[in-house]
Amino acid sequence: MMASDKLTTTVSTKGQVVLPKAIREQHRWLAGTRLSIESTPDGVLLRPSSPFPATKPADVFASLPHRGKPKSVEDMDASIAAEARRRHVRG
Repeated sequence: MMASDKLTTTVSTKGQVVLPKAIREQHRWLAGTRLSIESTPDGVLLRPSSPFPATKPADVFASLPHRGKPKSVEDMDASIAAEARRRHVRG
């Protein structure tokens, strides 16, 4: 669809608007996609909504307790390498 192509729709008596298929496909908005709506000086802006609220690292830091001795960077590197080898062998 070209930027110059104008598509139109109609507001129903229930206040519903059907988005043209070309727009839905262009944005990959499948049935059930939640959209946030924002009123702007130029009109209405639709954006896909995140299914999760925005969080900061401080919101989730230490949310899962760890038991045991802390791992060193070398231990973590070795574990990552071992997992990569395991996945490579598996295909």
